[in-house]
Amino acid sequence: MKFGLVGYGLWGQHHAEAIAKAPDAELTAIACSSEATAAKARERFPDVKIHLNADALINDPAIEAIDVVVPNHLHEEIGVAALNAGKHVLLEKPMALSVASCDRLIDAAKRSGKVLTIGHELRLSTQWGRIRKIVDDGAIGTPLYAHMSLFRFPYRGGSGGWRYDADKVGSWILEEPVHFYDCIMWYFEELGDPVSLMATGNARDRDATNGGAAMADNLTTIMRWPNGQYAVLTQSLSGFEHHHVMEIVGTKGSLRTWWSGAQDRTRQPSFELKLKSGDEPVENLELGASGELFELDEQLRLSVQAFREGRPIVSGEDARKRILVCLEAERSLSEGKEVMLNFD
Repeated sequence: MKFGLVGYGLWGQHHAEAIAKAPDAELTAIACSSEATAAKARERFPDVKIHLNADALINDPAIEAIDVVVPNHLHEEIGVAALNAGKHVLLEKPMALSVASCDRLIDAAKRSGKVLTIGHELRLSTQWGRIRKIVDDGAIGTPLYAHMSLFRFPYRGGSGGWRYDADKVGSWILEEPVHFYDCIMWYFEELGDPVSLMATGNARDRDATNGGAAMADNLTTIMRWPNGQYAVLTQSLSGFEHHHVMEIVGTKGSLRTWWSGAQDRTRQPSFELKLKSGDEPVENLELGASGELFELDEQLRLSVQAFREGRPIVSGEDARKRILVCLEAERSLSEGKEVMLNFD
C-alpha cells in the first residue's frame, strides 16, 4: 500500500521510519513544512517524493493512504482534505481540538467510504494493551478503581514552538492525558461511559496557564462511573525522565505495571507488569518490547491491514469521546468544579 506522510518533525520522522519498515507498505511521498525538514527528508529518503505543499501529496492519485503527523490545530483540515481526496487516513492523536471538528472528520470518512483511524497507539502495546486482555479475561473481576500517573520532563516545543501555543496545541490535556483517558475508558468499557469528572492542576509559571486550562503542567483528574467505580489520572510535566504507572483493582484481583526510561522514545526502557488474580500468588508477566517507538511500528503494520479490511484500529467515534473528556477536563479545571459528561 502506497503511503504519503504529512509532517516530518521529530515525531513525523519516526512515522516515516515505521512506514518504511512496515510489511506491505511503501513510503511514496512526504510533505514537509519547511525547506530545512525537506532537506532532511531528501537525505534520508532519496527515492521518495518530497513536497513543501500538503495539497500536492493529498491529491497524488498514486497514494492510497495518508499518515497525518502535524500540529494539533491542523488535524481537522488535513484529515478532511485527505478523506475527501479518497485516501485512507491514520491521524495522530488528539483527533482534533473540538467535538465539532471530530464530527466533520467522521462525516468526511462516511462520505468518502475510506477508513479513518486515530493514533491511540498505547492500545497496541505489549504492556498497556495486555491490560485490556487481562480485564476481558476476568482475571481481576469487574474493575472498581484505577490509578494512572505520568511523571516526566517538560514537553518539547515542537516546530516553531507550537506545543507551547494554546491556539495550536489546544491544551496540554489534549496533548498527552488524552492517552490516559483513552486507556482507562477502554479498560473500563464493560462499565459504559464515565458520568462525571473533576480536574485540578497548576503550573510553575502561572502566566502560562491561559486561565488555568491550557498549560497546566501538573494535572489530576477523577473520573466516575455510574455504580461507584472511579479512576484517578495524574500527570506532571515538571519532572525528569519518563515514568509511567498504572494500577487497577477489581472485584477479584488487581494489577500494577510501570514503565521508565531516560526519554519517552527510548528503545531500552525498564518495565514490568504484575498480576494478582484471586487466591493465586502474584505473577510477574512476561512482556515483549514496550515503548512508543515499538507501538508506532505496530500501529503502522496494523494500519495496512485495517485499511485493506475497511475498518479502523481506533474509530473516530471512539476518539471523539476522548476529545470530549479532555475538553470537559479543561472546563472543570477552569471552573473549579465537577462536571457531568454527556457524550451525545
